Amino acid sequence: MSTPIDPARLRPSRIWKRLSDDRRRTAALAFWADTESRNEQAQAVAAIAQQKKFRPKSVAALPVERKAQFLASLPALSEPLAARALVAYHLQAQRPMMSTFLDALGIAHEEGAIVDEAVAAPDPARLTAAAKALAAGFPHEDVGIYLSTLVCQDPTVWAGLLDCPEIDG
Repeated sequence: MSTPIDPARLRPSRIWKRLSDDRRRTAALAFWADTESRNEQAQAVAAIAQQKKFRPKSVAALPVERKAQFLASLPALSEPLAARALVAYHLQAQRPMMSTFLDALGIAHEEGAIVDEAVAAPDPARLTAAAKALAAGFPHEDVGIYLSTLVCQDPTVWAGLLDCPEIDG
């Protein structure tokens, strides 16, 4: 049994900083393409404008690729902004991994997106086995980021992941 991860280390902004440059760019592109991220996109425009000393209106008018580049290069993101970018990243780039994990747990989903609003905490043994299986079939960094993001989204349901070495916080 490994030493449990400190949940304070699993804030969305810290997970964002752990992303490789390529994953951060992919996440930033997914974030700008996500139609459910309008509020966070406005926050991102303001953060980019402040960092780059541009007017927010100028940032908003930039092509998506340029906004994604700027977002990926920001030294820090707010917790809500980082959380939304991580969710957008997983929904766009990691659906097969998410589906595999949720299938292993017997949790209903649509292409990796959990269907039920209220999900009960999975059995710890089943959760550990699902995390190990995921780590055996997908890149270590992707698995760690996904499991960490789950804990951030709902620490009560996914608290059992804190004991899994695959979370790699």
